[in-house]
Amino acid sequence: MPTPDKTRIVVVDDHPMFREGVVKTLAVESNFEIVGQGANSDDALQLVHDHLPEIALLDISMPGGGIDTARQIANKFPVVKIVMLTASTQENDVVDALQAGAQGYILKGVGGDELVAIIRSVSRGEAYVAPDLAARLLVDMQQTEPNPKISRDVLSDLTFREEQILKLVSRGLSNKEIGREIDLQEKTVKHYMTNILQKLQVRNRVEAALLACDRLAAE
Repeated sequence: MPTPDKTRIVVVDDHPMFREGVVKTLAVESNFEIVGQGANSDDALQLVHDHLPEIALLDISMPGGGIDTARQIANKFPVVKIVMLTASTQENDVVDALQAGAQGYILKGVGGDELVAIIRSVSRGEAYVAPDLAARLLVDMQQTEPNPKISRDVLSDLTFREEQILKLVSRGLSNKEIGREIDLQEKTVKHYMTNILQKLQVRNRVEAALLACDRLAAE
C-alpha cells in the first residue's frame, strides 16, 4: 500500500552506479519513497504504469530516449510529474523536454541536498530548469522575433494581476515567494497560475515565462 505522506518516486537511468547513488540520496529522506528503478524507456513506462508515482526521474539519454518517454508518460499519465536528470546542456534538449511535458530539468552535477530540494519543489507543483540554462533560454528568446499570436492575442487576455504574477515567475520566484511579494496567499497564487497556464496553453511555469519574456522585457 502507498504511504500517503510520502512522495513516491521512480528513478530510470542506464548507468547503475549513478542510478544507485541517486536512489540512496533520495531514499534517506523521510518524506520520499523510491517505488522502483529501471534502465530504459520500457522500464520507465512499466514502472509508471504499475506504481503511478508522483515523480518520474528520467535520464534524457537512456535507451529508448528520455524525451520520447517523457512525452508518452505525459500523455498517458498526466498526473505524474516528470523530471529530467541529465548531463546535456543543449538548449534544444531543454526546450524539447519541456514541450514533451517535463516539469524539471536538472543537470547531473547537482549536489545531493540541492537535488532533494528540487524534487520537493517539483512535488509541490513548481517547475525547475537549471538556472544557467534558464537564463540562456530567456536571452535567446529575447533575441528572436516574438510570436505575434502570443504577444497580441494570448498575453492580452491576461488580467493585470496575472501579468504581475507572470513577471515574478520570470524572475524565478516560487508561488510562496510571489505571495509574499504581492500579499496573496500561496493557494491563491497557485489558482492564478493554473489560469495563466490555461490561457497561454502551456504545461508549466517555465514555458509560460519563456513565451512571455519578450512582452515582459519590453514593459
